[in-house]
Amino acid sequence: MKGLVAITGASSGFGAAAARAFARLGHPLFLGARRTTRLEEVAVECEKLGAPTAVAHALDVRSRESIEAWCAACGTPEVLLNNAGGAKGRDSIEKLKDEDLLWMYETNVIGLYRVTRALLPGMVAARKGHIVNLGSYAAYGVYEGGGVYGATKHAVRALSQTLRLELSGTGIRVSEIDPGLAETEFSVVRLGGDAEKAKAVYAGFEPLTAEDVAEAIVWCVKRPSHVNISEMVLTPTAQSSLSKVHRG
Repeated sequence: MKGLVAITGASSGFGAAAARAFARLGHPLFLGARRTTRLEEVAVECEKLGAPTAVAHALDVRSRESIEAWCAACGTPEVLLNNAGGAKGRDSIEKLKDEDLLWMYETNVIGLYRVTRALLPGMVAARKGHIVNLGSYAAYGVYEGGGVYGATKHAVRALSQTLRLELSGTGIRVSEIDPGLAETEFSVVRLGGDAEKAKAVYAGFEPLTAEDVAEAIVWCVKRPSHVNISEMVLTPTAQSSLSKVHRG
């Protein structure tokens, strides 16, 4: 049987798309997210698509206790996709709300560290596996209003690079996927649920889709075991930098 794929933040967006993509390839899945009703719907869909099993288990990456319970139930995956993350607001550093600061660091950085730390011993003992961290194009520069979100994604990149050093010789691969502008629920969450403002972020050009990013994730994982894709940046053709997008 093909190896277990564990995915955080699997109830929507990149995580749900990746779950469906791995399901089509016949992988068993262990899925985590806060929105358990939506997560269970994704799990049912994945079993219909070909996953031998697709387990939906509640996971809040801001909670150490939730992470510990999820990882204990997961066991040792062959692939860990650290996908849970997001942004809150576009405030300048001067006006940044403390709750948004904490939410982004706890979700994007601390949660990712804790999930990885909990599952690594089993992967190291098995001397195989693949950790895929969902980063962002924001890890390669800065922009106004992105002082915290960008900083968290710089931190994810540092973690990925450090893991490659520390896991050298274990057989475990570490990849980071860094998408540019992709139309998911990301902007809806960032902009406080304002769907109209979120839609305007992608006006005038064709953004990436969740399926585009999922395809990149699967491609990295499916390389031969002696090949590691360390980093992959993918952007819409219309996006040439963090701040420059051609809108027709």
